[in-house]
Amino acid sequence: MKLHTLKPAAGSTKNNKRLGRGQGSGGSTAGRGHKGAQSRSGYHKKFGFEGGQMPLQRRIPKFGFKNNNKIYFKAINLDVLEELAKKTKTAAISLQLMMENGIVGKNDKVKVLGRGELKSNVSVEAHAFSATATKAIENAGGSATTVK
Repeated sequence: MKLHTLKPAAGSTKNNKRLGRGQGSGGSTAGRGHKGAQSRSGYHKKFGFEGGQMPLQRRIPKFGFKNNNKIYFKAINLDVLEELAKKTKTAAISLQLMMENGIVGKNDKVKVLGRGELKSNVSVEAHAFSATATKAIENAGGSATTVK
């Protein structure tokens, strides 16, 4: 067997019927049935339409609220910063460094929280800091810089 001799097993493939190409290709209606919107050219079913049955998006109740003015932060804890400081061996942890290491996304707002322990002397750059995180960073000899 060689690559140029490969072909599908006998009977495993078939050609599709070319519908709507004259009388010899599936009859007068070309597989569309008789009359009605679906038989006409240009027919487009509405998204979510279920044939007159109450569609799913209307059967399920609405709930919840999304505040467009709220700022959502990506939470980063001190133990994650400690790991990053050991891994990169740098004295400054910036948003760019976190992005390059896959900790935060390009458009994420970052808030540093106080879980874990920070032993490294690092200056951290983020959009917000919790009080415990700021205290822990400064106790380790580093600095917490807020970025806009």
